[in-house]
Amino acid sequence: MIWLFLPVLIALSALAFFGGREIASRRAGASAIKAHSRPSQHGYYALIWVGVPALVVLLAAAIFSGPIEQSVMQAGAPDSIAQLEPFRRDAFFNDARLVSAGQQPHQIWPQALAEQLTQEARRYGDLSRLLSLGCIVGALVAATLGGLFVYTRISPTLRARNRVEGWIGGVLFTCSVVAVLTTLGIVFSLLWDSLRFFQSVPIAEFLFGTQWSPQIAIRADQVGSTGAFGAVPLFAGTFLIMLIAMLVAAPIGLFSAIYLSEYASRTSRAVFKPILEILAGVPTVVYGFFAALTVGPAFREAFNGLGALMVGGPLDGLGQYLMLVQNQMALVAGAVMGIMLIPFVSSLSDDIINAVPQSLRDGSYAMGATKSETVKRVLLPAALPGIAGALLLAMSRAIGETMIVTMAAGLAANLTLNPLDTVTTVTVQIVTLLTGDQEFDSPKTLAAFGLGLTLFLVTLLLNIVAQRIVQKYREQYD
Repeated sequence: MIWLFLPVLIALSALAFFGGREIASRRAGASAIKAHSRPSQHGYYALIWVGVPALVVLLAAAIFSGPIEQSVMQAGAPDSIAQLEPFRRDAFFNDARLVSAGQQPHQIWPQALAEQLTQEARRYGDLSRLLSLGCIVGALVAATLGGLFVYTRISPTLRARNRVEGWIGGVLFTCSVVAVLTTLGIVFSLLWDSLRFFQSVPIAEFLFGTQWSPQIAIRADQVGSTGAFGAVPLFAGTFLIMLIAMLVAAPIGLFSAIYLSEYASRTSRAVFKPILEILAGVPTVVYGFFAALTVGPAFREAFNGLGALMVGGPLDGLGQYLMLVQNQMALVAGAVMGIMLIPFVSSLSDDIINAVPQSLRDGSYAMGATKSETVKRVLLPAALPGIAGALLLAMSRAIGETMIVTMAAGLAANLTLNPLDTVTTVTVQIVTLLTGDQEFDSPKTLAAFGLGLTLFLVTLLLNIVAQRIVQKYREQYD
């Protein structure tokens, strides 16, 4: 109900803008003093003082109304409900909230509690309407007070332009602070839980161990594994799939960029570049389905057929192995991930090649070089730092991919560099460890944070190196 007031707030803000602009025009016309700011800037100033206070009230209500409702409901609950276990009491009030909204409760309660549920739902509805009404009245009062303040302030001498620009600067600064604080929160949460994990598992065992089996016994009387947290198989699987993906994406993406930049006509570029970049908008789960349902079976049939031809010959052992190849393998995940990264490499490389000064091309053509010689001996060496940065950014994207690997490479933590084997990666194991009901005091669950911290540091390092390379390249031709 609170957010239904937003259209009214937008209308009030628009009215404040037009009213402030009109008042500023009249007062400027009636005064001999030259106005410092334009009437429209006074209108924006009025819009800010009417809309922002009311919006703050709405945001505060959205944040605190839920806890207030919960506290009031629990404080006024009868003894039969207050004596329930905390979990059942929270479930009861949640069902009361659903009933007040006209929905069905999640549970079937006994007759006595069912009658109380109806009463509590009615009380919850009354309380919710009262809080919503109070919020709307507060927002209207805040907007009215802001409008009165602006009405007394508008004058030809008011530096409305500076005030509006100050508000805009404050909003931009707030957004920057939120982004920085979010990053710091992610880092500190990873560090805290990673330190808890490394208190149970030595960091040397984690970084250099070759056995990954995080299953452990939850209870003392339960038969289960003691857990093995050597992450080298995960690092090897991540590296293998990333390498296969880059072997697909780097040449195709780079050659596509060279064609679009140097060889394609304007019409061809206008057609092919958007089609190529459509791949960047395909969800990764679609790539995962494509890998699991199309590429994997196709690769399996190809390798099985090749193995059948080898059986009985001098390569009988290899033929027997190829006939056992299944749908899930590192090669499938890497190949499809490489297709996903093609527009990433192509777009960045295209922009970098186009940024090379035209004078270098003209000088090469003036010396009698052909277009291919110019590309090979002039453009690519000049754009090499930027292309290297683009490839490093694509590598960090490949390292962080999850869905394609989950659906196409399997979950087995095998320490191998064979592209036909099933492997797993760091991101897949993070998802696996945090899926379902987990105990966050267990090394099994905390291992996900150790893996996340390692992945964060590796991708951060790759991004820093890539940014430094791109910055150096840009400085060279600025």
